[in-house]
Amino acid sequence: MKIGYARVSTQDQKLEAQTDALTLHGCERIFKEKKSGKNKERPELEKMVSQLRSGDTVVVWKLDRLGRSLRDLIDLVEGFKAKGVDFVSLQDGINTATPTGRFTFNVFASLAEFEREIIRERTKAGLAAAKARGRNGGRPAGLSPEATEKAKSARILFDAGGKSVGEIAKILGIGRATCYRYLGQGEPLKSTDWSTQKST
Repeated sequence: MKIGYARVSTQDQKLEAQTDALTLHGCERIFKEKKSGKNKERPELEKMVSQLRSGDTVVVWKLDRLGRSLRDLIDLVEGFKAKGVDFVSLQDGINTATPTGRFTFNVFASLAEFEREIIRERTKAGLAAAKARGRNGGRPAGLSPEATEKAKSARILFDAGGKSVGEIAKILGIGRATCYRYLGQGEPLKSTDWSTQKST
């Protein structure tokens, strides 16, 4: 059975373009989600995965409709493979039932592992540089493991130079205030605050 999965990020966005394409491709059932890709809780995706059977094919309009990240996408498709389920992305021309499709996903998996190794190496280098300057590494107090990784990445990007705090916050998907907190700095004064300070 061909099973479609369609997702948009907000309640205001429409699913019709995706569902029409999935129906045209022959999907007999379509799971519809209105959740941001950053949201870990995607009940419709979880429901679909729980109901997959060997011989099924999961179909999406584009790769970014399924995975929150390259690593997440690879893990999901590997899970499909373990269940004997194929995967098709219409706009990306990927079909894991074909040798070309399987090769493409093997390349993706290699890239995801390469990305993880690069992050690990940069984190080690950043911590070593921080230690040399007298700063201790490790998890800042009160942060979750995920937040800790972002805090480490923020420090590495900041120490490398060339990017503003705002740009770093955007890359990591966090607010500017959070980014400043991760860097152990106070958020800079707004222009209105500065003028107020000058007048006092």
